[in-house]
Amino acid sequence: MLTGIAFNIAFPEAFSVGGPPPWLQAVSAFVLALGVAVWAWSVLLIVTKVRAGALVTTGSYSLVKHPLYTSVALLVLPWLGFLLDTWLGAVLGIALYVASRLFAPAEEADLAHSFGPQWDAYCRRVKVPWL
Repeated sequence: MLTGIAFNIAFPEAFSVGGPPPWLQAVSAFVLALGVAVWAWSVLLIVTKVRAGALVTTGSYSLVKHPLYTSVALLVLPWLGFLLDTWLGAVLGIALYVASRLFAPAEEADLAHSFGPQWDAYCRRVKVPWL
């Protein structure tokens, strides 16, 4: 990610989307704010529940299994990129999302091992398990 930011600073014309029109600025600001809120909410749930040894199944975790990764990859990076007049945010977001999906099975196996039936029940309840 830092390499992408460095390239964008060094060669801004190569990554420009031509300046976002007002409608894209408004949509980007809204989705970015939503993404940051989901990310912060997810962090708060982790800090409070995981420290206590509990499986997080409420809030943003009731919607998707990995809201930290999903919010940053799909709601923060791409839309921040559009606001900053670069398509690089979308590319980095997609790359982060793909990477998170590659590593998710190992993390989920660890959670299944740690929480057993509680994890299985959570997997059946989560609204969008593939996201």
